[in-house]
Amino acid sequence: MNWNISAWSIRRPVPSLVLFMVLLVVGIFSFQSLPITRFPNIDIPLIQVRVYQTGAAPSELETQVTKKIEDAIAGVNGVKHITSTLTEGASVTIVEFRLEIDVDRALNDVKDAIARIRMELPRTLDSEPIASRVEIQGLPIVTYAVSAKAMTAEELSWFADDTLTRALQGVKGVAEVRRVGGVTREVRIALDPDRLAAQGTTAGAVNAQVRATNVDLSGGRGELSGREQAIRTLANKKTVEELAATMIALPGGKKVRLDQLGTVTDSIAEPRTFAKLNGEPIVALSLSRAKGASDTVVAENVETAVKDILKKFPDVHMTRVDNVVEYTQGVYRSTMHTLLEGAALAIIVVLVFLKDWRATLIAAIALPLSIIPAFWAMQVMDFSLNLVSLLAVTIVTGILVDDAIVEIENIVRHMNMGKSAYRASLEAADEIGLAVIAITFTIIAVFTPVSFMGGIAGQYFKQFGLVVAFAVFFSLLVARLVTPMLAAYFLR
Repeated sequence: MNWNISAWSIRRPVPSLVLFMVLLVVGIFSFQSLPITRFPNIDIPLIQVRVYQTGAAPSELETQVTKKIEDAIAGVNGVKHITSTLTEGASVTIVEFRLEIDVDRALNDVKDAIARIRMELPRTLDSEPIASRVEIQGLPIVTYAVSAKAMTAEELSWFADDTLTRALQGVKGVAEVRRVGGVTREVRIALDPDRLAAQGTTAGAVNAQVRATNVDLSGGRGELSGREQAIRTLANKKTVEELAATMIALPGGKKVRLDQLGTVTDSIAEPRTFAKLNGEPIVALSLSRAKGASDTVVAENVETAVKDILKKFPDVHMTRVDNVVEYTQGVYRSTMHTLLEGAALAIIVVLVFLKDWRATLIAAIALPLSIIPAFWAMQVMDFSLNLVSLLAVTIVTGILVDDAIVEIENIVRHMNMGKSAYRASLEAADEIGLAVIAITFTIIAVFTPVSFMGGIAGQYFKQFGLVVAFAVFFSLLVARLVTPMLAAYFLR
C-alpha cells in the first residue's frame, strides 16, 4: 500500500494550501463562537416527579402517593435508580435513567406511567403530579443583591418579582432568575373558634366554601344575537374587602359575612429564607444560564441589562455579590497562556536540535495548522471551551509537532546526503509515511476510549478524548500534506 500522499501535495501544492487556509479561517470563526463554560454541557437523563398535598403526613404520602408512583415508574424502559424524598405535604421522586436513554422520551414515558395510575391517587392533591427534567448545569453563574431605602420589604420583593425578574429573564441566554430572601404576599383568614362554635360551623366547612366561591370558572359557550360567545363565571375577589364580605352559609339556612367569623388581613407569608449584605436585609437574584449558552456572554448581557435597569430606577441599588464567571475566565486565560508558552518552548527545543531556522519555522507552522481546525471539529460536535476541553488542548500542545518534527528531521537528513530539497522531500516523506501514520493512530486509539467511559465521569470526559483525537488527526494531515510541501520549496 502506498502511504505517500505527500508526493501529491509536493507536486500540486495549491490544493493543500487552499484546504488548510479554509480550515484555518473556519477554525478561527469557530473558536470565536464557541461558548465558554465552567463545565461541559452534560445531558444526564434525570426526571423529577413532585406531588403536593397540604397537611398530609409523610407516612400517608408514602403509602397513598409515593409507593404507587414508584411502582408505576419502575416498569418504564431504561430506569436505573429511583429515589424519593418525603416531607410534610410534599413528595419528590428522582428517576435516573441509563445514559443512552433520550431525556425527552424518558420524560414522556414517566408522564404516561403517572397518567395510568392517576385515578388511584388521592383526589385531595393540591395539583396534578408535576414531572420535569433535572438540569445538572442549572447552577447560578451570577447573583445580584437588590436594595432600596425608599421601599419596604414587601414593596422590594414585589419589585424584584414583577419588574427585575421579567427584565432579566428577557436577556438572551438566561434560563432562570431565582429570588432569595424577601417576603411573599399572603392573605390570611384567622377564624375565631368561639364564633365558629356559636354559629354551629367548622373551620373546614368555611375553608371549603371560600375555595369554592373565590374562583374563576369557564361556563362553556352560548349564542347571543346569532354569534357564539364564551361564558365564564367570575367569582375571584379582587380586594381584601371583597373577600371579607364573602357570605358563608351556616346550618339552618342562615348566612354571615366571612369577617364576622374572624379577621381577614393582607399580610406576608412566614419567611423561610433571608438574605443580608453587610448586615442589612436585601433581596438577592440568582441567574442561571441556558444550556448551550456561554457563561461569559450571558454575564456580559446581564450586566448590560442591569445598567439599563438602574438608569430607569435610580433609587434602586444592585450589587453583584457572587460571580463564578470570573473563575471561568481565569481558567480560560490561564489555559491560553499555557498553550502559548508550551508552543514557544516546543519551537525552542526544535531549534536547538535541528539548528536550522527554516526547518524550525516549518515545524512551528504545524502547531496552529493542527490546533485551529480542531476548534471547528469542536463546534461541529457541540462542545464548549471548558475545564475539560481546555485541559485536552493544553496536554496535546507538545504532541502536535511530533509528526512534523519527524518529517523535517528525515528531510534534512536526506538533504545532507546531497539531494535537493525537492527530491529529499519526496523520498523522505515516502520513507517514513507508514511510521508517522501508525504513531498518530496509536495516540488516537489511546485517547479516544476515554470519551466512551460509562457513568457521569464518562459524560464529563467525553470532550477530553475527542478533542485530543481531533487535534492529533489534523496534525497528521499537516505532517503528510503541508510539512513536506513547505520543505520542498522553502528549505535550502
